Formats: sequence, C-alpha cells, structure tokens
Amino acid sequence: MSDTDIARLSAEAMLAAFARRRLTPVDVLQAVTERVVRLNPALNAFVAMNPKALEAAGASAMRWRAGRPIGPLDGVPVTVKDLVDVAGFPTRRGSRTTPTAPVPDDAPMVASLKAAGAVILGKTTTTEFGWKSPGDCPLNGITRNPWHSDYSPGGSSSGAGAAGAAGFGPLHIGTDAGGSVRIPAAWCGLVGLKPTYGRIPQWPASAFASVACAGPMTRTVRDNALMFSVMAQPDIRDPFCLPSDNRDWRETIEDGVAGLTVGILRRPGFDAPVDADGRDAVTQAAALLAAAGAHVEEISPDLPDASTVFSRVWGASLSRLLAATPTQLAGLLDPGIHEVAAALGGMTAVEFMDAEALRAQLGHLMGQLHQTHDLLLCPTVPEGPPLADAPTADPVRSLNTCWAPWTYLFNLSRQPAISVPMGLRQDGLPNSVQIAAAQFRDDLVLRAARTIELAAPFPLAEPG
Repeated sequence: MSDTDIARLSAEAMLAAFARRRLTPVDVLQAVTERVVRLNPALNAFVAMNPKALEAAGASAMRWRAGRPIGPLDGVPVTVKDLVDVAGFPTRRGSRTTPTAPVPDDAPMVASLKAAGAVILGKTTTTEFGWKSPGDCPLNGITRNPWHSDYSPGGSSSGAGAAGAAGFGPLHIGTDAGGSVRIPAAWCGLVGLKPTYGRIPQWPASAFASVACAGPMTRTVRDNALMFSVMAQPDIRDPFCLPSDNRDWRETIEDGVAGLTVGILRRPGFDAPVDADGRDAVTQAAALLAAAGAHVEEISPDLPDASTVFSRVWGASLSRLLAATPTQLAGLLDPGIHEVAAALGGMTAVEFMDAEALRAQLGHLMGQLHQTHDLLLCPTVPEGPPLADAPTADPVRSLNTCWAPWTYLFNLSRQPAISVPMGLRQDGLPNSVQIAAAQFRDDLVLRAARTIELAAPFPLAEPG
C-alpha cells in the first residue's frame, strides 16, 4: 500500500487496519504529513501544524499493540478549524485583530475527539470570524480548491474543505452558521453535516451563536456519522447543548429510505437561484431515492422569506463584532465586514425582534412540513465555486445569489441538513445536493446521504 493510499483511507478503514496490525497510527500520520508537505503549499489549508502529533500517534500505536485502544477514533488524524479552541494554540479566527497567545483549554468537541484517541493534525483556515463563503481571510490569505487551484474551496470552513478533498486525513471539524460546513463540502466533493442545533456543544460561542453549529466534514457518510458520534457529547460549558443518548450514529445508517416521504423544495421562502448543474443534481438524487423505495414529490410550502430573516441575523452579528473590536484595530478587519454591518446592522430593537418572531414562525412551519415529509431535498449551492483570487464584491447581494440562499434556511430553523456529493459539474468540479430532516432526526439525513453514496459513489480529487 502506497503512502498516498494510506493517507486517503477512510477513518473506518484506518481503524480496521490498526486492529489487524496491518498499519499503525504512526504509519498513517507519516503518510498524511508527507501529503501535506507536498500539496499544502499550493492549497494553504493550514494555519498551524501540531508539533505533538507524532507523540500522540506513537502513544496510540502502543495502545493498539497492547490491544487497548482508548476510544472509537484512536490514532485517526483530525483537523480543527481555527474558530475552535485547541489547548496550546491561539485561536486567531482568520483575523489580524485577535490575540496571539495560546488558549488554555480545548473546546468541547476537541476534548471529546482527544478522549476518543484522535490525533490532532493541525488547525485549518477560516474566513475572518466565519463571515463569508469565499475562502480567504486577512490573516492567512487565500485557500484553494484541490480539484482546481484556480477556484475557492468555499467557506467559512475553507481549510477543512481543502484538507478533506486533498486527502489530509479523513476527519475535519467545520462550523456552520449559514452554510459554512455545507458550502465548502459542496464545492470540494465532501460530506458535510450541519446537525440539529445544540447536538454538538460549542464554547466559546461564535459571533453567530444563535444559529451556529459545528459539524463533521468527511469523504464518506459512515466516517461522518462516526465523527459525529464522538463530537456529540454534552459539555457543561454550553448551556444550549442537548443531552446525549450515547448513540453510535452509524447504527441505523444502512436502513435506507424505503417508505420515507421526500419533498423536493424548489423555493426556500424566496426565489433562490440555482444553475443547471444544481437542478440536474436534485433530479438525479430524487431518482436515486425513489429507486431505493422513497416516495418523492414536489412541494410548495408557504414559508417566510428566509433571506430577510437571515440578513438581519447576519447584519446584527457583524455589527456587534465590529462594535466589540477596539477602534485602533477595526481597520484591520475584512472590508466586507464593515460593508455588511453598515448595510444591514442599523436596525431597531423592534425590527430585530420582528426578525426573531419570523424565525420562530419559520421553525414552526418547517416542523409542520415534517409531519408529512420525512426529508427535504434541495440544492446546496446556487452555482459552482468562485475563482480563488476574485475579490469579494457586494457581499449583501452575493449572500443570496452566489453563496448561501439554500443553506441558511436550516440554520434559522435549527434542523439537521447534510450536503452530499452528486457527480461532477459540467466544468469537472464537484456537484452536490442537500438533504434536511426535522429537528433531532439527524439519523434520517445520514440514512438518505448513505443511500445516495451507495447508489452513486463519488471520485476523489487528484490535486497536482
């Protein structure tokens, strides 16, 4: 087995090889690290590498030799987005305004991954404070897409998307306040899960705390469910996290979709754009789900305009961020943050509370819709990725036309949604679809995603 093959194994395959003593965690780490050294200079996926990764992999190898792995991810490499705390590293959030001192504690999900034996490979890039979808930031520059380096991997989990597609290990932490797991997953050919709000505890809270989730980004659906099982452990630091039922989310993943009702959503409360590739992907996925025994039908729910609601959440969050930034540092922020705050942040308290009322109404209506439809099927993104070097122009317009019109609906309603690869676009870049379910039914989106994956396996990127 070549180093390239080892680096691109799934987490499940790595674990099986460890158990059979065909590979060690040190073998895997060395193969992945060689790949990072060779490919990352052109991609810029990492903020920092973990100097203690080899030590952690060696300790894991000793545990496997003794037949005593400490958890379900023992020895598997994981990357962490630089919006998430890892003890001993600064959390820079893609910003020149943030402290350079290391943080003392792991975020809840990082603590859970370490307790399960995962080896932290390094921290990956993010857009500044996670504010936008193109994959660049003032602190770390431009991150590029392994499928074609002229293009962006998407954001805000830009480094996680690039790392996953490039084969820098199988498991990657992203965060998602309006699509920041699902958009780079769609543009990089990955499986990206935004779980039910509160399923994965978060602390410290992000700039978009009321809608933000963390989620796994992987190359396979089963790996996604495995990583999700470890991340979804409650932590007292997050007052909004859900209690754990200690389940392995892979348990029902092979149950399929026979007997489930799937609604094809063409309008998320407003006329969201989608190109021909995106429409074709939905048509193909609908046919695959129907062939697997699901009842698939077009639906036209009367939803509030999600773009209006999310724009107010986005504007208020960035205005608050700007107000909290010391005056002498504000000029270091991405100019787009200033632009969005100026355009959308000047609302009254009544207007903001009106938006919150609309968000509650949206959640209520989506709950009603799921009384008759187990799953919703729709595009993930309106079009393919932008050029990596393109400047961010008119972000207020781009949010609803180029970036996130299909994803933020499910952040507002707090229900689970997953992006699944669905063949290639006409330009050879990844295509995708999005599947959503009712709150707390994360199992259903994983089942549907697995059904699609089995019926239409997706190729791996071949970066130069």
